[in-house]
Amino acid sequence: MAKVLVAYASLTGNTEEIAELIAEGIREAGGEAVLKSVTDCNAVEIKNYEAVLLGAYTWGDGELPDEFLDFYEELDELDLSAYKAAAFGSGDTGYSIYCGAVDQIEEKLKERGAEIVQASLKIEYGPNAAEKEACRNFGRQFTETCAAVS
Repeated sequence: MAKVLVAYASLTGNTEEIAELIAEGIREAGGEAVLKSVTDCNAVEIKNYEAVLLGAYTWGDGELPDEFLDFYEELDELDLSAYKAAAFGSGDTGYSIYCGAVDQIEEKLKERGAEIVQASLKIEYGPNAAEKEACRNFGRQFTETCAAVS
C-alpha cells in the first residue's frame, strides 16, 4: 500500500484536525500516513513517499497562509509526474473565495505534473461529526485509488 505524506498548514487547529482524520482513513485502508506540518518539513521530502496530500487553511480573500509559502515555492523545483496527489483544507464561506488556498495547492500540484486522483476536500472551519467521517473517507478513498492505479 501507498506511503503517503500528509503535509499541512494550520493556524487554529482546524486544518491539523482534518489532516489527522485523513491520516486515520489512510491507515484504516492499509496505507502508511506520515503527518507533518509544512513548518517542520520541506517539499523535497515528497520524494520519500509514493503519494502526497497537501492541505492549508485559506487566509483573507483566498490566499495561501504565510507559513505555507516556502513549501509552495519549493514545489517549483520538483517534478511530481510520478506522484498521486490531492489537496484539502479549511475555509470560511463568508469570504468571496471559499478555500482558495486549496484550489491554489491543487493547481500547483497539477502544474508540477502530479496526478490528481480525487476532488479536493474543503471544510468550513473545523469538521463537524459528519465531516469528520468525510475526512476519514477522503483518506481511505485516496489510499484505495492509489492502490488501484499503481
